[in-house]
Amino acid sequence: MKHVAPKGMAQHAPLFYPVAMLVIFFIVPFGIMLAMSFYHRVQGGFYEPAFEWTQYSRFLTPFFLKILGFSLYLSALTALISVAVGFPFTYLLCRLPRKVQVRWLVLLLSVLSLSEVIIGFSWSILLSRTAGLSNLLVALGVLDQPESWAPGFPALMLGMCYLAFPYAVLVSYPSLSRLDPELPEVAQTLGASPLRMFFTVVVPTTRNAIAATWIMVFVFTLGVYLLPQLLGHPTHWTLSVHITDQAIYQANLPFSAAMAVFLMVVSLSLVGLTLVVGKKEFSLRESTTEAR
Repeated sequence: MKHVAPKGMAQHAPLFYPVAMLVIFFIVPFGIMLAMSFYHRVQGGFYEPAFEWTQYSRFLTPFFLKILGFSLYLSALTALISVAVGFPFTYLLCRLPRKVQVRWLVLLLSVLSLSEVIIGFSWSILLSRTAGLSNLLVALGVLDQPESWAPGFPALMLGMCYLAFPYAVLVSYPSLSRLDPELPEVAQTLGASPLRMFFTVVVPTTRNAIAATWIMVFVFTLGVYLLPQLLGHPTHWTLSVHITDQAIYQANLPFSAAMAVFLMVVSLSLVGLTLVVGKKEFSLRESTTEAR
């Protein structure tokens, strides 16, 4: 009996559920948030339906633009460090036996499952003066007396990179696991050192994957909320922290919605850029396969 392919609406039936979930849990809330960003805030913490640009004009003031700039800088630097450390680590991981790879991936998934609260408080304790790593250095004779390294920007960067590193490894793992093993072998046969082979063969071959990983980690860290408060000073608070502050403590939902809309637009733009990069990488792989 021949299999008859479904026609009409039945052909797209498997897409109904994910599309419905996307509409209910993303498009509808985003539409409500977008509409609320144009509302008028009245005295007493209330707001009423309107269509005004007051909230967006307030967001474009130097104070909030500085916060936006710092948020982008913090996420970009965290993504850069995470990819710079995570990409070579992932390449070495892919060269290990499959059983060892699985164990490392499970370990990274367990680290990624930790909440920001646990990570933030753990690093604040490790970097504290009373029960931190400085006490161990004093016992070893490296320091004369315990020191406090948190809160501060270095402590914030440590926490952010710790949070983003497993994500960078897991995102870059599929591309590096599919890398042709003959390329490094040929480079080493021609006399290239492992370090030179990595930067002249592996990195150029996977540059699109590196760019996509950096963008995904950047978007992931852009929404970090608790670590800047636990490990940084108030000057290190990101846009996500101020969005929550305006919504909960200042009772200014229209302004918090305007900032959230802008943050969402930046994130979606970067995700779209990732899709473009991934499409180019797929097209390049297809052409290389056809050429062979």
